[in-house]
Amino acid sequence: MSRPRLGSTIQLGCRPIASALLSLSLLSLLGCAAVPLEQANSLASYDGLASNNGLLTKANYKVSSGDLGAARTIYIEPTKVSAAAALSIKKSSDRALVANVISRALCIGVSDRFEVVSTKEDADLVVHATITQIVPTNATMAGLSTAASLGASVFSSVPVPRLPMGLGGLSVEAEATMRDGKQAGAMVWAKGTNFVTTNARISQIGDAYSLAASFGDDFSKMLVNGKTPFKGLPKIPSGQRIKSGFGGKPKYPACEIFGRSPGLKDFAASQVGMPPSWTDKQRPTGGH
Repeated sequence: MSRPRLGSTIQLGCRPIASALLSLSLLSLLGCAAVPLEQANSLASYDGLASNNGLLTKANYKVSSGDLGAARTIYIEPTKVSAAAALSIKKSSDRALVANVISRALCIGVSDRFEVVSTKEDADLVVHATITQIVPTNATMAGLSTAASLGASVFSSVPVPRLPMGLGGLSVEAEATMRDGKQAGAMVWAKGTNFVTTNARISQIGDAYSLAASFGDDFSKMLVNGKTPFKGLPKIPSGQRIKSGFGGKPKYPACEIFGRSPGLKDFAASQVGMPPSWTDKQRPTGGH
């Protein structure tokens, strides 16, 4: 029997960045993507999930620190795309690219604590994730934003926010299960782009591509630390994460299946609005 979706549609990243500036506050209220926090029935259980009602990220999650503490090895399945999410993005290659970024971020993230292995049979934990919704970026508006930003940079060194229209978003669910099938961690997650923190990229998946790594970071941190990733101050990334983020060799060979991050090359491309597919040429392993 199918489980009901979480009913509310949430506004993400919509609070004023500087409450003292009324004009910026009004733009912030307008400049956000509405992303449903929803289920795709891919998890063994949705019971007992705690809620995080953060400024930018909304999530329901559960973690068993005892079970995770006993695990040493982990296997990352290729991320899947739900049928509902597939309807919003025309190109299957674009959907697969977003899915692959999630898998890559998960693999690199969990490497801080677990040994990533190449087969399920060798793993104490198995992780699988499913994209439940992709809110497409309006590529035309992204192009106009990029043109306006590049034009303004000729006259001023002050960064110009993108136009607060046509913003994208992403929702994902994932779980980690033990050898006996017991759920050791689960998360239903959603995040929308705001017009200040993410560069406009001329692609339907421009924003979802950026947010995919954000989900991978959140879920992997929960598994590594055995607690919510949404509290406390940010920590300096480990050496292996920094190395992998710049496109270096991952800590464990099993992560190579998801390719290497395009690193600085992709950062430079994002500054001028280039689509993610121009720099991330890795062979996708998930998505349909």
